[in-house]
Amino acid sequence: MLPTNYLARVAIGTASLALAVSLFVAGPGVATPAAAPAAKPPVPSAAAPPAAQDAANFVGQETCLGCHTEQSYKGTAHALTTNPRTPAATHGCESCHGPGKAHVDAGGDVALILNPGKMAPQKASDQCESCHNRSEHALWPGSQHDNRNVGCVSCHSTHAAKGPAQIKAADESQLCASCHRNVVNKQRNRFNHMPVREGKMSCSSCHNPHGSANQKLLSYGTTVDQSCASCHAEKRGPYLWEHAPVANSCVTCHDPHGSNNDRMLVSKQPFLCQRCHVTSRHPPTVYDTFVLKNSQNANKITGRSCTVCHQQIHGSNSPSGKAFIR
Repeated sequence: MLPTNYLARVAIGTASLALAVSLFVAGPGVATPAAAPAAKPPVPSAAAPPAAQDAANFVGQETCLGCHTEQSYKGTAHALTTNPRTPAATHGCESCHGPGKAHVDAGGDVALILNPGKMAPQKASDQCESCHNRSEHALWPGSQHDNRNVGCVSCHSTHAAKGPAQIKAADESQLCASCHRNVVNKQRNRFNHMPVREGKMSCSSCHNPHGSANQKLLSYGTTVDQSCASCHAEKRGPYLWEHAPVANSCVTCHDPHGSNNDRMLVSKQPFLCQRCHVTSRHPPTVYDTFVLKNSQNANKITGRSCTVCHQQIHGSNSPSGKAFIR
């Protein structure tokens, strides 16, 4: 057992060491910090808050409709009061046209109110984007249409819509034809076409006119092939044996907007295949006079097509499928 005086010396030494450490950390002449004083409450400003200032400039929808009786948007998506993002749930007409107090006080001065229909397309689109900035509209800024000075009011009308989604035409095909006439004519007049004129598809089935991360404003994927494969899944690779034009792009052989050839091919068979296979054994290019004179090879040009034998033309997973044969 340790002696009592030894334990006492140890206790005194421990206390001295603790005091020295505390003095070293605090430093000489450092006082214990006092509690921070409580923060003073902010002094209220004499000016009215911005919300109150803005509210004073709104006159209300009923005042607008007192003069503009023909401009009601009743029956449209903008009139849904259950959606807090719609004009009807916020400031009515002034949600899009801006505060109307100055306009009313000046006796209807048109310079004191916003009119998207008479603004530059991109300026009008800024008004629409204050609400329509999510989902399919998220990529509108900088899109192909936006860069070409096509705005929301170029295609949509809030007060005089004729078709779905408040577009200015009876249907999407007519609206798109106002600019893309050559493309829409293929859908309407070519023998093989997408079922657009039958009403089973529309331009927006493949394209997003409001902006896309894909080329050609395609809605799905990052390439043309991925967009096509969103419906034609049986043609999606990868395959053990890849056909080069298929891996490159579907539109190498097909015209997605319409064609007078089978399967919307850009050319008839076998001439389509012979655009690339100009040195194959059976037959060589159709422009070779020897082939046209030789009846044994000529019948392969005029009477049959390549896909009679090469049926797996989009790609093959057969170990012996290098030639894409059945």
